[in-house]
Amino acid sequence: MSSMPLDLMDDWVTISHEFQKLPMVFEHGQEQYYVVWETNKPASESLLEWWVDTLPSNKQDRAHHVVEAQYKLLDESHHRYSAIIGPVGLASAVHYRCTTSTASTKEYTIARRSKTELTQILVISDNQHGDDVFRQVLAAIQNHYGRNVFPDAILHAGDSVQHVERLEDWQDQLFSPLEDAGGYQHRSPMVFVSGNHDHDKARTPSNWNVYADMYHGVATTEGLGAPEVVNGLYHRFYHAVSLGSARIISLDAECPSAEQSAFLERELQSEAFQSSQFRIVTMHIAPYIEFWDPYTWNEKGEKHWGEHVRLEYDQLFRQYNVDLVISGHQHNYQRGTVRRNPQSADGGSITYAIVGGAGGGLDLVRVEDWDMYTVTYLDHHFVSLEIENRELRWTAKNRAGDIIDQFNIVR
Repeated sequence: MSSMPLDLMDDWVTISHEFQKLPMVFEHGQEQYYVVWETNKPASESLLEWWVDTLPSNKQDRAHHVVEAQYKLLDESHHRYSAIIGPVGLASAVHYRCTTSTASTKEYTIARRSKTELTQILVISDNQHGDDVFRQVLAAIQNHYGRNVFPDAILHAGDSVQHVERLEDWQDQLFSPLEDAGGYQHRSPMVFVSGNHDHDKARTPSNWNVYADMYHGVATTEGLGAPEVVNGLYHRFYHAVSLGSARIISLDAECPSAEQSAFLERELQSEAFQSSQFRIVTMHIAPYIEFWDPYTWNEKGEKHWGEHVRLEYDQLFRQYNVDLVISGHQHNYQRGTVRRNPQSADGGSITYAIVGGAGGGLDLVRVEDWDMYTVTYLDHHFVSLEIENRELRWTAKNRAGDIIDQFNIVR
């Protein structure tokens, strides 16, 4: 893995060859964030400092919270650190930096929007094994938002790398492209959805869940050092978070469980979900796949991978008035809107979107026809999702920046 490029060194207050991955921040529940960074040798006194701006005056509270990071040895030149920010309460912005005894990142800011403010969410998926194309998609994303302008969150619907066990894949296919595009991962918290390529399902200390494993339910940095986390027995991807006036449920389509099913039904029934203006569910494998490799689909049984999503979860989506289901896995773009209850004109509608086009090789062969998608685009793309009070705006663009699909939901 290469050392930090010279053009990135101005992101550091003090230059040190210890650092090789600047922090990546993830949503970790309603008032918390999970942060991961890396050095190329053990760093003494590795800390995360954070402080907030508070509502309603947006006055900055400079009282710093200092957290000692948890350490994980990946190999002799890869040393991972992780920590949890929060709870941040009613903060309108969160500021943080990572430090060692010899160096510090610069200060990064995470904006937190109210339910009535415009919330901008970048939606991408399946950039794995296609870093050159991913960089082209990121260039289009920069043109869309403007340079040095960052969305409020990134919804990544899975498969961020091709081989979870190859550390170079994490660098080449995820960290470096994002860094070279301006460092979205420092300021735009990621709602990360587990894909089949970026999650080692082994519950052992030797698993390869090194950067994007999620530990939802762990409330403190100290909890990241608990034996069940350290020994690989505990990881949990399913969770829910509110962004603006939307509530988003993220599911692990790879590892269905009774616990996840119970969580899903409980969350769908919750006041937080039902009172939101927009109710969104995301998982990696779409309930309705149409394009895939015919051999692996039919002969190797990959058509069955997401059956539980369609047969179990989708019935609940419709029952509890989900507005939008966002998935990846299939490497192209599809979108369709159908009635939640085909036998009733009063049940409202649900939209299914597949957004698996951030870089991976395209799926061009049809293996199923569900007769539900009205838009199909067989090329790479990204989505800008804007949520502003009672309006949801969805805009899909290709690498050239051309609009390939749009729709709005207005309450």
